[in-house]
Amino acid sequence: MPSETAGKPPRQRHVLCMKWGTKYGPDYVNRLYAMVRRHLTGDFSFVCLTDDAKGIRNEVQCFPIPPLDLELAPGQPDRAWKKLTTFEADLYGLRGTALFVDLDVVVVGSLDAFFEQPGEFLIIHDYERPWRRRRITGNSSVYRFELGAHPDVLANFRQNMDAVQTEYRNEQAYLSDFMHRQGKLAYWPEAWCPSFKYHGIPTWPTNYWREPFVPEGARIMVFHGECNPPDALAGRRNRRFRFIRPARWITSFWKA
Repeated sequence: MPSETAGKPPRQRHVLCMKWGTKYGPDYVNRLYAMVRRHLTGDFSFVCLTDDAKGIRNEVQCFPIPPLDLELAPGQPDRAWKKLTTFEADLYGLRGTALFVDLDVVVVGSLDAFFEQPGEFLIIHDYERPWRRRRITGNSSVYRFELGAHPDVLANFRQNMDAVQTEYRNEQAYLSDFMHRQGKLAYWPEAWCPSFKYHGIPTWPTNYWREPFVPEGARIMVFHGECNPPDALAGRRNRRFRFIRPARWITSFWKA
């Protein structure tokens, strides 16, 4: 008996990223594209939603970030609410499966399984802190969904911006809870997306003589909080008394 998918064209795959402001330049987009191209087999499109496409390589499709009409008060931190615009009902006519990846990650292994893992909405299970019980919140550095399948995520935010921002610290907390309440929330296997800060730095005091490392089974190393890839490569952290040696492994992966 032929399978249900026999004769059907493969589902189109997209890798999405987003760049706004001045924190990350076009070199981050260009490196991310190169890393994805080296680690994802077959055809895919690479899309960057951005407010400035200058300097981004030609292989990347650039589109404006859809308007969110969110005004931040002076001094109010940007909690990445713009990322919710990836859930537009019609995102520039794109159709298929989208894997969203933050700019400040380093791809270290095959990405094929990110498009094969079962689930309606997949995200990193936010990293467990030893001082609090693990919650449902996901880390939105890497998440996957069907384009146009979840417009209610964005519609609800637009209709209730003040209430949502009061209840949730940032976009990933809101997104995780929204999908959880609909029974759609699922997580990547734990080994796939380790945190550089929590899983890639040797424990004290061995961090003074051992270099940072890539944990076994890692596919995407996530940099959040204290340092980004060039900081880690230089052995810098943004908190005093937290020493790391230069993470020289980054040079093998984080390149255009």
